Amino acid sequence: MDLIAKPFGKLLLLLYNFTGNYGIAIFLFAFVVKLVLLPFSMKSKKSIMRSTRFTPYLKKLEKKYEGNKQKYQEEVAKLYREEHINPMSGCLWSLIPFPILLALYRAIRFPITIMMGVSEEAYATIQSLLATLGYDASALSSRGAAYAQLYESQFINGHFDRFAGISDKLQQIDYNFLGLDLGMQPSWRFWEFGANGALWPQIGLFLIPIISAVLSWLQSKISMAISTSTPETAGTGRSMMLMMPLMSLWIGFIMPGALGLYWIATSVFSIIQETLLTIYYNKKLDAEDEERNARLKARDEEIERKRLETEKAREEGNTVVNPNTSRRKLQAGERQRAEQKAAEWQATHAPKKKKDADSEPSRVGDRPYARGRAYVPDRFKNIDAVPDAETDDAVELISDAASEQEEIGNDQEN
Repeated sequence: MDLIAKPFGKLLLLLYNFTGNYGIAIFLFAFVVKLVLLPFSMKSKKSIMRSTRFTPYLKKLEKKYEGNKQKYQEEVAKLYREEHINPMSGCLWSLIPFPILLALYRAIRFPITIMMGVSEEAYATIQSLLATLGYDASALSSRGAAYAQLYESQFINGHFDRFAGISDKLQQIDYNFLGLDLGMQPSWRFWEFGANGALWPQIGLFLIPIISAVLSWLQSKISMAISTSTPETAGTGRSMMLMMPLMSLWIGFIMPGALGLYWIATSVFSIIQETLLTIYYNKKLDAEDEERNARLKARDEEIERKRLETEKAREEGNTVVNPNTSRRKLQAGERQRAEQKAAEWQATHAPKKKKDADSEPSRVGDRPYARGRAYVPDRFKNIDAVPDAETDDAVELISDAASEQEEIGNDQEN
């Protein structure tokens, strides 16, 4: 952590030497950090806003592939790949400020060895001299032993002529800003007067965490108000609106006032940055949406045109196999054509349904014309059921049979 904290400590010390005011140096430090992280913030903001704009497309895919989760995931991955969207990119870049906050915290906590860069040997000499000058180290238990170097640096600032020769890197740092000691921790017991009886330092330090929490809440609220949100992102935003102010309040009371002031400065610059980036990317993404919609419309029209051409060529028998068509697609087409031919053959050569004896009186078993094609069961009783040509033949046969019978009877009488 020291490798990361030392460059930030050097930057803070440089800004302090430039301004001569510790509080202004904290504000400038927050501004420089925001400026350095601006490209990453822009990338994160754009990624989050683009992902939010594609939520309606994801809803359509979810509805379309409701029963096929694997297909839905494939289509979502395809959409992200075509539109160059990385859902995690916005979250990753937003985590960068936290290591910087930890590095700044370490630089403020160890101003002698981290910010100024005093060696360990020289620091041991400084501690020995502090003891001879009456510095009360036992009071650190009540003030916070974790910030020993911070309190030692404040003591050195009042007796710098005695420590100047120990190290050329040792410097005087005045931690006062607007009458507040930024090296002290705020206390919620703001009504307790300080040693000199002044009330403002206690109230001022107490207000730093409160202002920090309010600005953090305002930042989250503005981010939600000016950004396009969905029910899912709105729920996450409401959680952040509650969590971030509480974190700011907690950090403000357990750390020196300098950290709370840095959090205030960061929130102010973040509100300005969030507003400007949202306006900028809304215009840019609106133009991208128009271009994408025009591209999708042209693609759909081209697909429809090719489909109509293919249907027309198929009707005319002029279809040509594309040499670039995959083997799997060709096999699927052949299988479809084979199934279609099989269905047509089945419809043509399917065995006819057997008729019952009432509809086919000439049938005997599997022989449809065993009794003759013109067989009528009651042809002599129901003459109207016999065809006309056959009726004449039948009448003639009956007459011949009657004449022959009459001749036979006459012969017998003779």
